[in-house]
Amino acid sequence: MAIFCINFFKIMLLFYMSFNKVRNAHKTENTEDYLELIAELLNSKGEARIVDIASSMDIAQATANKTIQRLQKQGYIKREPYRSIFLTLKGQKIASQSKKRHNIVYTFLINLGIDVKTASADAEGIEHHVSEKTLKKMEKFNNRK
Repeated sequence: MAIFCINFFKIMLLFYMSFNKVRNAHKTENTEDYLELIAELLNSKGEARIVDIASSMDIAQATANKTIQRLQKQGYIKREPYRSIFLTLKGQKIASQSKKRHNIVYTFLINLGIDVKTASADAEGIEHHVSEKTLKKMEKFNNRK
């Protein structure tokens, strides 16, 4: 009976840790998506505007604006009235890390034979929840050639 209780406790602890990891990933997921998108807009268009962010994310401009204000308060972006949005060094670092994770997961899925549309959609979700250990294995798998 004691062994059963110990094993049950271990299983419950693993479940708790797993749920906790998912909750923590959800906290940063939105921030990472915004920063990655802003970096992409800056690279492709030379500027990142609320209208472009809202359009790309298929959300209302008011929703995008609220998040942009939060990101500015957190020190991830710089913004002046009637000007483009720019990433701070802190924001650039997060955007770069997020893009790298996305590319590793996307390439891994493509290497498994997943079609481009599915790999793109799945990578968007997985990139925020994959552990560093798994990500390193994916990257090693991608570079095996």
